[in-house]
Amino acid sequence: MANTLQTTGKLFKAKAMTDADIAAAEDAFMADPSTSAFRFGEGYRIDLAEAVHAHAWASVTTANTDAADHPKRAAMRNAILLSRPEKV
Repeated sequence: MANTLQTTGKLFKAKAMTDADIAAAEDAFMADPSTSAFRFGEGYRIDLAEAVHAHAWASVTTANTDAADHPKRAAMRNAILLSRPEKV
């Protein structure tokens, strides 16, 4: 399977990405929800804004100003792990 077809979750399981990589992506989105090209892991890039927007739960949760950080991060992590990064 080509790398562009793998999800971030599969790359994480294959140890091509670490918990720190995923946490850095979460931090980047929390700091700026319009973050597009985010590089992480062993030369991968995702559009964080698009990944969160495309994931219904993450989109609603992160837009909710009353939601605490923990559920926002859980939703973002889900969206990030389900996204399909591009190899750069």
